Amino acid sequence: MRRTARKLMGLAGVALTGLLIAGFAGAPAQAEPAGDITPNVVGGTPADQGEYPWIVRLSMGCGGAMYAPDVVLTAAHCVDGTGEDTSIGVTAGVVDLEDPAAVTAQSTYVLQAPGYDGNGKDWALIKLDTALDGIPTLPTASTDEFDSGDFTIMGWGADSEGGAQQQYLLEAQVPFVDDTACTTAYPNLIAAEEICAGLDEGGVDTCQGDSGGPMVQKDANGEWVQIGIVSWGEGCARPGKPGVYTQVSNFADDIAAAAAELP
Repeated sequence: MRRTARKLMGLAGVALTGLLIAGFAGAPAQAEPAGDITPNVVGGTPADQGEYPWIVRLSMGCGGAMYAPDVVLTAAHCVDGTGEDTSIGVTAGVVDLEDPAAVTAQSTYVLQAPGYDGNGKDWALIKLDTALDGIPTLPTASTDEFDSGDFTIMGWGADSEGGAQQQYLLEAQVPFVDDTACTTAYPNLIAAEEICAGLDEGGVDTCQGDSGGPMVQKDANGEWVQIGIVSWGEGCARPGKPGVYTQVSNFADDIAAAAAELP
């Protein structure tokens, strides 16, 4: 069975192991762990103001990253389809979702990845009603040169499997898990479109409410690059069950083309 989308889970594991991967409020609770599995959600720490200036919180309980001054990149499973949509609120520029200094905007149009059917292709773009010129954008990986090593994850999602959304942004680090090992954990992994990260022993992961948020790594110049989009997984931070992320490098050209055609 395909793992529940992170939107419906908690950001427990990379769930930012306490990361705020889930939304601050209104995100559905994730199912209780099965059997004797007890997730050990640890390792997340509060992010400093301005540390990840391009991350945003979406009102439906997902995360996202600024792709352009008026475009947010998030997960396809966070949105309902393609077309005009003025229902999504965007909060940016703060780590505390209740900070009065937060910058806000509203969606005008949503583009869900063409061909998305719940398996793979988990990316979407949200056009905003105003350009957030004071908020930096996050470059996306265009080749697979960054698709290994250690990654940084962050979000406002649940800090434990089935837990509550967070007010403050949390961050954590997780290592790359190769396709062979990840396919052992998830036989239905789409290796050409998805990338996995997490600890063998669990304890750090994204969780419910972290869906759509970025997984990043620094380039040779010390600048952040988006490697993944929080997509799905089994539970949060469970041993042997890494987080699964949309492999951004595989879709870089498609995302760029779609962004250029947004109304």
